[in-house]
Amino acid sequence: GGLILFAIFSLVMDVFKIGYYSSFYSCLSAIKIIYPIVQAIFVVIQTYFLWVAAKDCIHVHLNVTRCGLMLTLTTNLAVWMSAVTDESVHKAHSKLKKNMTEEIFRWLLKGNLAILGMRSNSVEACNCNSQICQIFKNGYFWLYPFNIEYSLFASAMVYVMWKNVGRFIDHHSHHIQRLKFRLFRRTFFVGIMLGLVVLVSGLGVLILYEVQVNSNTESSKKSQALAMYYIFNIVCLSLMSLVCIGGSVIYRFDKRDMDRHKNPTRTLDVALLMGAALGQYAISYYSIVAIVASTPRDAISALNLTYALLMIAQHTFQNIFIIEGLHRQPP
Repeated sequence: GGLILFAIFSLVMDVFKIGYYSSFYSCLSAIKIIYPIVQAIFVVIQTYFLWVAAKDCIHVHLNVTRCGLMLTLTTNLAVWMSAVTDESVHKAHSKLKKNMTEEIFRWLLKGNLAILGMRSNSVEACNCNSQICQIFKNGYFWLYPFNIEYSLFASAMVYVMWKNVGRFIDHHSHHIQRLKFRLFRRTFFVGIMLGLVVLVSGLGVLILYEVQVNSNTESSKKSQALAMYYIFNIVCLSLMSLVCIGGSVIYRFDKRDMDRHKNPTRTLDVALLMGAALGQYAISYYSIVAIVASTPRDAISALNLTYALLMIAQHTFQNIFIIEGLHRQPP
């Protein structure tokens, strides 16, 4: 379901890219227009393949199957790197255009046209001036995160399929525990409501923060917006850390045994969980170093330091709780 959701948004992004590049096809190389078309076809075929075959453990033509799955995996990673690079270049050009005059920006753009696939004698013709072109441009830029997530999502699923080639399922794995989800059961309902309240509050705080910080208001209002942003995140991270600690304590009273059997899906889940946490650990570590080394130290610095420390604690407690839960036997 998640894969299909990201696939739909990736297809919409490809449509926007085709519309954008078609607006000035005369000064672009053909590969720039062909690429999103081929990518859309690849997304459709791969999504259908994963929907049909994701649960299969293949026991015939093992080498050919492994080769094909590994080729698919590397293709997804290449698409992911391409999307990240395109988004970074787009963001860099937007920042340059905002901070420089139009003449200097065009002069710098001429030096990068080879990377963008444009002809150097057609800078004026390649300007996106029409309203439809601007809609296409802004549309595909905002949809890039969905395409990035789709590539990572598909890579993870293909990797699990590759690990399952030739694998025999253990006898204990045939007992599948069905999740009985009842929305209006008291504990589920309270948890969902609290989660929705935090989510909506977080979006509201984020919008207020972006508006205040990016607007041309006095510095005092920007400091207030920054303080509000940090206080909200500190409260949320504190609650999340307490909940994860509480969950880990509850596990200590659980009578179920730990599942130590080989499971490629669970192994990948743990690896991705720890790998993703490393990014937050690095950001928090460099924030702490920057705050300690900077002078003077004000209230915003103290809030930033608290936020960075809580981010490390929350990810640690959360990862412990999730990994312990993944290794529990069904009731």
